[in-house]
Amino acid sequence: HTQRKSSTSMKSSNTVGYVPIRTLGIVLSSACTVGAIGFFRSFVSNRAVTKAVEKGSKYESPSFVEQDVNNYVLELGFNESEAAKALREHTATKVPMAVMMGDPTEASLFRVLLPAIGAKRVIEVGVFTGYTTLVIAETVGADGRIVALDVDDTCPKIGEPFWVQAGVRDRIDLKIGPAAQTLQQMVSNGEQGTYDFAFIDADKTNYELYYELLLTLLRPNGIIAIDNVLWGGKVLDPNIADEDTEALRDISIHVYNDDRVEHVLLPFADGVTLVRKKE
Repeated sequence: HTQRKSSTSMKSSNTVGYVPIRTLGIVLSSACTVGAIGFFRSFVSNRAVTKAVEKGSKYESPSFVEQDVNNYVLELGFNESEAAKALREHTATKVPMAVMMGDPTEASLFRVLLPAIGAKRVIEVGVFTGYTTLVIAETVGADGRIVALDVDDTCPKIGEPFWVQAGVRDRIDLKIGPAAQTLQQMVSNGEQGTYDFAFIDADKTNYELYYELLLTLLRPNGIIAIDNVLWGGKVLDPNIADEDTEALRDISIHVYNDDRVEHVLLPFADGVTLVRKKE
């Protein structure tokens, strides 16, 4: 197995799990403002991501699928409710930084997967406008619950009317604040091993921290989905060594070497790794 690189986290005696060296929770409240586009471009050099920022949502021009194939998938590859479609299209056409929205094929994968594992209790780390949140909330049913974590409520407020339209607002427990702190509190509250599924799509430098906390909260045979693990192909380029890219390489190595789980990295959307916690 590939040797895991040095962790960006450290143990602490007064917290549960890991505490990152870097500040918990990168504030991205500006992601839903026009000024965020210039801010984002100053940090991102990847052509596919930059193109998606300029055009709209990333799913319209993916990095790993030919455009004609992608168009076919968008036409026939999944179904979605009217509310989900409305939120997806609203985000793609009217929200700056729509590149941050979850891929609809990925959300539809969850729509297929979650009932198959009997998922009723879900944690989502990173909400943005809540498209994936909405799809998951629809999927878990009236007796299900999704704990949705975001550092700021600006973007989730855009999606909330669509959650109401879909009739799933009461299934979504939106918690605002640094996700690591919220997850640590959930562990402290005795919620270990009580969740069926988790989705990580947030600040990349804290992915390993989120993974460890979520693995504690997950039941045996529960699944964690980790988004953006291919990062528009940047993880393949040894000349790219920014913090986000390095963190995404690190989480893939960490999962690969983790004997507590089985996993598969799927090369679609922006790369998603599915991790099953062993019994």
